[in-house]
Amino acid sequence: MQIQWTGLLLGLVAAAANLCGGFIVVRRPWHPLYLRYFIALGSGFMLAASLLEMLPESYELLGSQTAVWLLAGYLLIHFVEHTLTAHFHFGEETHAEEVSSSHRSDTVLIGLMIHTFMDGVSIATGFLISDWLGWVIFLAVFMHKMPEGFAVSSVMLASGKSPRTALLASLYLGLATLAGVLAMSPLSHYVAYTLPISAGVTLYVAASDLIPEVNREPGIRMAVVVFAGILLLYCLKMLSPN
Repeated sequence: MQIQWTGLLLGLVAAAANLCGGFIVVRRPWHPLYLRYFIALGSGFMLAASLLEMLPESYELLGSQTAVWLLAGYLLIHFVEHTLTAHFHFGEETHAEEVSSSHRSDTVLIGLMIHTFMDGVSIATGFLISDWLGWVIFLAVFMHKMPEGFAVSSVMLASGKSPRTALLASLYLGLATLAGVLAMSPLSHYVAYTLPISAGVTLYVAASDLIPEVNREPGIRMAVVVFAGILLLYCLKMLSPN
């Protein structure tokens, strides 16, 4: 099997969303409130995509070993975001003292590049299995690509880096995403393993990265948007001809 051109094109779109998130930080053409709503919608959609679409398909491919590889994907992102990197969260970085050193901001960038590489792997894996799963995973990935770019650029600015460096950091995330898509071409026979790993990655981003950001917001509006994200997946499922 070879990577479908659709998967490669959508990988490019996802990479562009990383750059867009960085542009928001550097140029601020978009009110931060909109980004928070996007995070809430994405968290619900990703949670549903991981548990209701990616996980059942993984069990069909791999059986009882699925849970091990799901946990591996979950722990991989925990390691690169919160073990390799001592301080990281999605959204605007307001703790400049936590990322003041060049080393700290560089570890955030490296950790997120590993994360975005897995985003690319996830998109390509989905399209290698079915168009429906590919589109679901793409949407799940796309919904947190701008927050990724926003977060890494914000960290760069908080650490004293220039706006150009901050924008370049978001570009590097996009390039790592494309690298992940392309990496699945020689690895296409291993989709039975990359799918549950991708499900674990998606579950971590939804439950451990995005939901905590939603819970920081006062009131119930953001929490309601999480349910809207889950409903969105159900609506797409109903409209799908499959």
